[in-house]
Amino acid sequence: MAFSLFNRIKDGWNAFRNRDPTEDSPAVVYKYDQGSYYRPDRHIFKRVTERSTIHAVYNRIALDVSALDIKHVRLNENGQFTDEIHSGLNNCLTLEANIDQNARSFIQDIVQSMLDEGVVAVVPVDTDVDPNDNSSFDILTMRVGKIVQWYPKHVKILLYNDNTGKKEEIIMSKGSVAIIENPLYSVINEPNSTMQRLIRKLALLDFVDEQVGANKMDLIIQLPYTINTEKRKQQAEIRRNDVEYQLSRGKYGIAYIDGAEKVTQLNRPLENNLLKQVEYLTSLLYGQLGITKEILDGTATEQTMINYYNRTVEPIITAIILELRRKFLTKTARSQKQSIIYIRNPFTLTTLNNIAEIADKFTRNEIASTNEIRGVIGWKPSSDPRADQLLNKNLNHQAEVLDNRPSTEDNS
Repeated sequence: MAFSLFNRIKDGWNAFRNRDPTEDSPAVVYKYDQGSYYRPDRHIFKRVTERSTIHAVYNRIALDVSALDIKHVRLNENGQFTDEIHSGLNNCLTLEANIDQNARSFIQDIVQSMLDEGVVAVVPVDTDVDPNDNSSFDILTMRVGKIVQWYPKHVKILLYNDNTGKKEEIIMSKGSVAIIENPLYSVINEPNSTMQRLIRKLALLDFVDEQVGANKMDLIIQLPYTINTEKRKQQAEIRRNDVEYQLSRGKYGIAYIDGAEKVTQLNRPLENNLLKQVEYLTSLLYGQLGITKEILDGTATEQTMINYYNRTVEPIITAIILELRRKFLTKTARSQKQSIIYIRNPFTLTTLNNIAEIADKFTRNEIASTNEIRGVIGWKPSSDPRADQLLNKNLNHQAEVLDNRPSTEDNS
């Protein structure tokens, strides 16, 4: 299997090897001693002053979206999931997207980059055939790239090349890459949105904090003469510099002044309402995103989490899978009932007591079998044949068991 996959990658198409021939493509000799002190393929956020608030929200949403199972599946006539398709695309979505990222970290990278940039491109880096010449292709590896320039039918993407260890710009057709736009763009990425206003206020608040925490004494020296001429101003400047020099050069920060001089210390900076504005914008942003403080600290109720999943997580994951279906599944594949879906475990937020009650109702009403319930709990399947049957265990099925037993007359 590994040899077959190696041959497919070797003989297949690669986004970096098949770039525009007019661009310079110098050969890069790979050496084991070449590297970086940080992970070069990781997305670098363009904002650095508000990590304590905004990036915590980004990370929380990305973690919850990546916790959902995304699969390449086949549907029945009613649009219901029947079986999983073992393809390169499904391998990228469930196991390994590329040499650096597993499937979960890949989805997390998509969401974090999308929230930060507003729109991202999911690029099929390695495919079995050239997607520009053939609309039907199997994806072997995928990566998340930043769109740096838009053309009518193409986009220029800044993408990490795992062959050179650098981010490079490539031009690809819009039909061969998944362009995913943030469904919460008007709240997060618009120039005058709530998120951008909060970012500016946080930047101002950080600047004020830096000024307060700077190495300053905040002193006012009252001199014994009136400063109304240029000569007096020069004398006052000399006196101020002398006091600064004494404080900075002294072992204990002590300086002397004249008996007629007075010193006034400013114990606090001027008042401003930046903190109140930040708190107001943060509360407003949480309401528009469907997030509460309880969701971030892990104390949210089940109803709060359901509201959060419906208002925040669901629009994002739907935008991702719809674009993946549109770009990576051909019309023929869709006519064959192929699709990309996401599955959320409904028992994730359920307590043990509620799981016991749900299991009893599901098995009693023949909605799920015993082994299906055991799989949800995390237990291994039972070897009892009845555990795979939709059977109400509270009823007496002795007659059915007797009918299935071999006849004793045949043994006599």
